[in-house]
Amino acid sequence: MTAAPTSVDVRAPRDQAEGTRSQILRWLKAEGDSVLENEPLIEVETDKVTVEIPSPARGVLRQILKQEQEEIGPGQILARIEVAADGGAVTATPAATAAAERRDAGAPLGGAPSLRARGDQGLSPAVKRLLEERGLSEHSVLGTGPGGRITVDDVLRAQPPAMSTAPEAGKDSSGVPSHRVPHSATRRRIAERMVQSLLHTAPHVTTIFEADFGAILAHRARYRSEFAAQGAAPTLTTYIKAACADTIRAVPEVNARWHEDSLEIFDSIDIGVGTAVEGKGLIVPVIRAVQSLNLKDIASELGRLVDAAREDRLTPADVRGGTFTISNHGVSGSLVAAPIVINQPQVAILGVGKLEKRVAVLEQAGEDKITVRPRCYLSLTIDHRALDGDRANRFLQVLVERLEEWPQHT
Repeated sequence: MTAAPTSVDVRAPRDQAEGTRSQILRWLKAEGDSVLENEPLIEVETDKVTVEIPSPARGVLRQILKQEQEEIGPGQILARIEVAADGGAVTATPAATAAAERRDAGAPLGGAPSLRARGDQGLSPAVKRLLEERGLSEHSVLGTGPGGRITVDDVLRAQPPAMSTAPEAGKDSSGVPSHRVPHSATRRRIAERMVQSLLHTAPHVTTIFEADFGAILAHRARYRSEFAAQGAAPTLTTYIKAACADTIRAVPEVNARWHEDSLEIFDSIDIGVGTAVEGKGLIVPVIRAVQSLNLKDIASELGRLVDAAREDRLTPADVRGGTFTISNHGVSGSLVAAPIVINQPQVAILGVGKLEKRVAVLEQAGEDKITVRPRCYLSLTIDHRALDGDRANRFLQVLVERLEEWPQHT
């Protein structure tokens, strides 16, 4: 006598940090599909990263409880898988089998466009998502990766189909041709956090200094090949992170969290750096315990995180728990900016402008000399509840000293 099938719950990850939200991005299987243990089942977007939830058992996906774009909580049941009590296989329904065959042949799932056709198994989740967002087929994009694999850059270089400029039916467009691009879940979340931080949480104050990067550039030129031999790239952000760790020791209240009854100052310096990702927005991966790392370690970890962000390989742990943030807006040409959105519950964010050659007046041997120096603007935006302007100024004073007096040894 065959034992009756049993049910296994598919649950959302339980390690979701306080104040963050997740949502179902897409189901990779439909109700009635056969699934294998550890086979990717759902894509969930959380903390600006996408993670796959694998099937916890081999069987058939009998019930989907949460639909795409629905928000989910830690440990929440998302679906149920039917498994045989005796460990044998459970058979998918004939309708589901036929649907799976149509998907394998390239037909859409549930009427929506699908990239789950034969030959796309080598596509990363980021590439699949970009293809869908830009309305492209993988067959129309030339892959330049290993073995002809399509990369994110390949998709970004590809020309998307012409978009209709007809006004949306029933909408008043004042006669101006236009089209609408739906907000991604990440963009909506960024917008919510901006408004919450600026208007409802922290009174923002910004102070701006200028720094000379001559010593930094000299050190980088001297040791660039040594770093490269160890797989590390000494970017300017690497030096700024290291200098910030030293500066925070002098002004520790910058590395803190505001509470109504106290200021919680963190012993570990976990610095996030804003990384712009095409088609996704600004992501802030975090380097842990920067105070315990040397310059090469910081360069290696920063390179790993930036690559992972651009290839959509970040995990939720990579973007959580920062205690201080750097926004290097200068990489895109901005001279000066005051990042106003403090990543709550942090109390400060550093803005770094474009490094460029500028005319400067320096005192040499008691005389003023006009010279050309590599300089950039640094801004610090603070939560005025946590610290005052004089401490923000002190932070930038120390930071500028660290950068301008960088020792010329490893």
